[in-house]
Amino acid sequence: MTAAFSRFRRALASLTGIALSADKQYLAESRLGPVMRAHGVEDFAQFARMFENRDTDALVRDAMDAMTTNETFFFRDRAPFDEFRERVVPALVGARAREKRLRIWCAACSTGQEAYSLAMTLDSDSRALRGWSVEILGTDLSRAAIETARRGVFSQFEVQRGLPTSYLLRYFHRHDGDWRVNEHLRARVAFREFNLMSDFRDLGRFDVVFCRNVLLYFEPETQRNMLARLAEAMQDDGYLFLGASETAADASPCFTPGTSDGLWRRSAAARPRLLTA
Repeated sequence: MTAAFSRFRRALASLTGIALSADKQYLAESRLGPVMRAHGVEDFAQFARMFENRDTDALVRDAMDAMTTNETFFFRDRAPFDEFRERVVPALVGARAREKRLRIWCAACSTGQEAYSLAMTLDSDSRALRGWSVEILGTDLSRAAIETARRGVFSQFEVQRGLPTSYLLRYFHRHDGDWRVNEHLRARVAFREFNLMSDFRDLGRFDVVFCRNVLLYFEPETQRNMLARLAEAMQDDGYLFLGASETAADASPCFTPGTSDGLWRRSAAARPRLLTA
């Protein structure tokens, strides 16, 4: 591992939380090669210095985009969406009967398939939420991913990954050889470029948070702090969806296990505690 890569690893973790292992130098350099050429950077040592010093916003943004993993597809793993529809929504409909308002956050939403999957899930059985205010916010570190999510245009390959045919015909229309999310559904989801290392407080509080397959890219201490911050951003009886291989147990007593892998319930009596270095 070169000194330049070591400097880049530290700077990337500080800025984004992403922890690159020491054996990922080749991967980083191959992903960042186009960024270096676009910005006229001659070698990786020069790039690492520029990134560490944040010489230009454009270089830092493009580098973060290049290092972000944007693997996603509609109704990914399916079970969390079934749990959301069958258990979480009915429970919240009962608990929020007076205010008739739900706020849902898809953190690290990539190109938007997860957020649109939630919107379709809610729209397909909209009677229970008739007259309600329902907000779905999708955020991601990558500006390019958020721009794609806002456009709502997906290829034939992308809509074939997990999207039921009935939903494709109901919620999409053909667009220059691809498929575009219908306007009424796009209007129900807001997308925003957002770094999970930033302050969550200006986002408000949420009833449901999807933060799936994100924590696995962070170091353990960053994971614990992220969970504590997510707890602060949630209503006291809210629900957190993580990836099936991720756990919120280290944030106990902020969260208690739900009825399926990856589902956690906010513990109303517990106050989150941020860790310090």
